[in-house]
Amino acid sequence: MKVFIADDSRIIRKRIIAMLSEAVHVSIIGQAGNVHDAIDRIRELRPDVIILDIRMPGGSGMDVLRQIDRTDKESVVIMLTNYPQEQYQKRCLEAGADFFFNKSSEFERVAEVVKSMDFNGAPRNYHDRRIAICQEYSGTLRKTDETV
Repeated sequence: MKVFIADDSRIIRKRIIAMLSEAVHVSIIGQAGNVHDAIDRIRELRPDVIILDIRMPGGSGMDVLRQIDRTDKESVVIMLTNYPQEQYQKRCLEAGADFFFNKSSEFERVAEVVKSMDFNGAPRNYHDRRIAICQEYSGTLRKTDETV
């Protein structure tokens, strides 16, 4: 599974890579520290999973979400931020994010979600498990039975 990380902090990117390195089916195919590079690289590399920070030089992770084309291939988008306020969560989910996690208290959930996915970027047995996933990550998953 191809994962792309966009965060302005090199330390955070390294920490995410370290967390995901033990998953044999995960390959970090790229990373970016600003919005412009993130948009260009995501369009070029077409990852299965995109991990985005909200605040980055040149704009926000929401700007990245609005600019990338997810119609041909539905990437799973995970927002990981230091701005966990409800208004940010709502705006990110409306912009197309699938998950929204607080860096301070939910950092490890990124690895849990990615490791639960199959090689195509969908959670294993997705159609059977979507209710359980929604309950497990209460309030952090945009997709529901009606939208999947």
